Amino acid sequence: MGLLSILRRLKQSPEQEVRLLLLGLDNAGKTTLLKQLAAEDISHITPTQGFNIKSVQSSGFKLNVWDIGGQRKIRPYWRNYFEDTDVLIYVIDSSDRKRFEETSLELAELLEEEKLAAVPLLIFANKQDLVTASPASELAESLSLHTIRDRMWQVQACSAVTAEGVQDGMTWVCRNITFRKK
Repeated sequence: MGLLSILRRLKQSPEQEVRLLLLGLDNAGKTTLLKQLAAEDISHITPTQGFNIKSVQSSGFKLNVWDIGGQRKIRPYWRNYFEDTDVLIYVIDSSDRKRFEETSLELAELLEEEKLAAVPLLIFANKQDLVTASPASELAESLSLHTIRDRMWQVQACSAVTAEGVQDGMTWVCRNITFRKK
């Protein structure tokens, strides 16, 4: 095989760019997760005022991850980021049972959005390293995820701090990307 044919084959399989939208309530661990994915220091993280964007390589994809702040006053602006989203990643603090109803309502609203119709959904049941964390299965039940019929979805137990379960979730993302017609 000559150099020219090798170069031709490389040119035929360019890296695909994917837009991931990372949402969830404030203090769910979105920015920690993003920094973990980008192999950055997670020791000093502050609440996101606005958004963060990082590009991460995974399974032959260039993942452009948009981390949008989750404070109540920022959530109405989430809709400005829906367009061209290939995968929605929703992060939940599994140890904060008092906010399960609030996070459930926010997720339900997202799933009603026309611009996110049929977009695959990964839910990271974060903070599993804490003893007070609800198991992913309990979280799935309390969010009534079994009723979702219009998209691929997965709940992944994880800890953004220890990185446990994070790669499993990203592997699911890369296997279930459905490219939208732009």
